[in-house]
Amino acid sequence: MSQKRLIIFIPSIEGGGVEKNLFLISDYLTKKIDNISVITISKRFKNHFNRRINFISPKLKFWDTLGRRKKFILSLFLLFFEILKNRHLTVLCFQGNIYCTLLCKLMGVTVIVRSNSAPEGWSQNLFKFLCFKYIFKLADEIIVNSQDFKKKFKKKFNLVSLCIYNPLNKKEIIKKSKIKSKLKFDKKKINLINVARFTDQKDQITLLRATKIIRDKLNFNLLIVGYGKKKNYINNYINENNLKKNVQIIPYQNNPFNLINSSDIFILTSIFEGLPNVLLEAQVLKKFIISSNCPTGPREILLNGKAGFLFKMRDHKSLAKIILKCVKNKKIMNNKIKIGYKNLDRFDYINNLNKYYQTVIKYL
Repeated sequence: MSQKRLIIFIPSIEGGGVEKNLFLISDYLTKKIDNISVITISKRFKNHFNRRINFISPKLKFWDTLGRRKKFILSLFLLFFEILKNRHLTVLCFQGNIYCTLLCKLMGVTVIVRSNSAPEGWSQNLFKFLCFKYIFKLADEIIVNSQDFKKKFKKKFNLVSLCIYNPLNKKEIIKKSKIKSKLKFDKKKINLINVARFTDQKDQITLLRATKIIRDKLNFNLLIVGYGKKKNYINNYINENNLKKNVQIIPYQNNPFNLINSSDIFILTSIFEGLPNVLLEAQVLKKFIISSNCPTGPREILLNGKAGFLFKMRDHKSLAKIILKCVKNKKIMNNKIKIGYKNLDRFDYINNLNKYYQTVIKYL
């Protein structure tokens, strides 16, 4: 029998960490597997994929302006019709895991689910909890991206999952970090940076509250790089609290690595993650990291605080104290940077991409 076709399902591509992993994983799989398709509504990202991939998306650009939920529904229709044409396929799901899993199993199709963020982010009410617990069991394979995530899946849902770390292309990150940025950094100041979507999950307000405490005690700049529905709220907070002198916001960048490389301290304030790519990227560039101790990922990446500082989620006072403590002791910062960099091998690019291939090929 001929090899099954592989369909990668990702309704909405937004340019974040999930998408970076998608581009890397799909590109690697095209070198090993002949027949791969991607179903998405986000047509504008077509050029980010390998040309050998069959791109299944609505022809009209209008559909890309829809909200995320509508994109999910439309993508499920596209998947439904692809399955009707030929059921000799396997689906690798990057988004909309519950809906995609349910559709695939109702139609007798193999589905591999890649779950991207900790259960705390999507199982907060009883209905969602039950949906995830019982529908996820139908999946043929569940992939998570951190060991802590794997343990939570087992404890919370009694689900067995496979941990494959996010593939980290160190050479590419270092190469892009050397491209000069148009943005100038004042080297006389401590340069802080946060790169994340403007959402409740990323909680930039905690970071801004911390800057209110340190602004009279430290000569610093904070650069916030991102996009999202909370942008106006964040801007209003900056204006209302007279933080414009110290804080600058710029839009999402295809290459944030030169900005990270020009900064002194990377700060993550999320309330949940999976395995945040951006912390790994900061470690590659040998930047000091301060992160919320959120589920899951930061504690694992930072080796429980040995490779950076962890603070309690939403605790802006604790964050402020850590920032002030760090800049006074460069020796502590440098030691933690070295420990983090030495432990990056577990996120090896080829090793983790090959794990994806070995998992997918079992079902083709």
